[in-house]
Amino acid sequence: MSKHDASYIEKFQEEEVKMKVLVAGAGGFIGGHLVNRLLYAGHEVRAIDKKPLTKWYQLHNNAENACVDLSDKMNCHYVCSGINQVYQLAADMGGMGFIEKFRIECMRSVLINVHMLEAAYAQGVDKYFFSSSACVYNTDLQVNPHSIAGLKEIDAYPAKAERGYGWEKLYSEMLCQEYWAERGLKTYIARFHNVYGPWGTWDGGREKAPAALCRKIIEAKDLDIDIEVWGDGTQRRSYMFIDDCINGIMILMGKPYMVATPVNIGSSESVSVLEMLDIITKIAAYAPEYKFDLSAPKGVGGRNSDNTFIKEKLNWEPTTKLADGLKITYDWIEQQYMKRKRGDKIVT
Repeated sequence: MSKHDASYIEKFQEEEVKMKVLVAGAGGFIGGHLVNRLLYAGHEVRAIDKKPLTKWYQLHNNAENACVDLSDKMNCHYVCSGINQVYQLAADMGGMGFIEKFRIECMRSVLINVHMLEAAYAQGVDKYFFSSSACVYNTDLQVNPHSIAGLKEIDAYPAKAERGYGWEKLYSEMLCQEYWAERGLKTYIARFHNVYGPWGTWDGGREKAPAALCRKIIEAKDLDIDIEVWGDGTQRRSYMFIDDCINGIMILMGKPYMVATPVNIGSSESVSVLEMLDIITKIAAYAPEYKFDLSAPKGVGGRNSDNTFIKEKLNWEPTTKLADGLKITYDWIEQQYMKRKRGDKIVT
């Protein structure tokens, strides 16, 4: 965390009354880090996920942890009771391989968002955070992998989101806006751009590109094999380190003038898959041969975050350089990989 970010968070902690907060999706990657930050800030945290507690990426003993399916509306009312703020991150999702193959599962997450919004309103929740995605943006603007132009918040319309996951997120954004306009529930909406870091999925099919590429290079280094690259390597994205993601959430929730306003929370440092591989191979001090699978899921050609709006409204943007964040991520995945090789318990 930079000194600039730290001063923001400290100010947030000083001004924010200690509250009882709910983190939905607490067993996931971002949710686990968010619970940790909220506990650090002194809040009382109710942490909810449908996965068994033994499958959570991080389990914080000083939180109220429970395994609950939030696609059931009565469960949503139960977990929102007595809560001041809701952080809604619960969803069925993963990397490009998952969201292209399991579109129905991704779209069914709308049940969670419908029920959670109604429950939060009915239970008198003060603030409601929704984790949206850059997948809501018009895909016609993301065809050229060589473009480094960022996507502005207004570029979600006219709507042509990614099938499945993107449309579910865009519809849920609209629900958040209507609950504010019609019922006065203060909702906050962040469009995340490719969050990565330690204590998240790195194997098994749901992992995103940074973790998948780190794992593949670790495997190649250990076994002296080639690695498979999805697509031709020209696909371009920006990737945001987890600490920046959590900082952005905390700062956004402290800005009352950002109610019901979707905002990019993402790095503007755009790289191609091949450029990211180059960074990781330097970290690993090992460069395997690549095999390109042109038939594999690869998503849109290019996507980057335009941070003009958040710099104007929040006086902040993500600061972690990709090479620095990947070094932390690579080292953690390597530790997990070696633990698995020894037969030890790991996080996947």
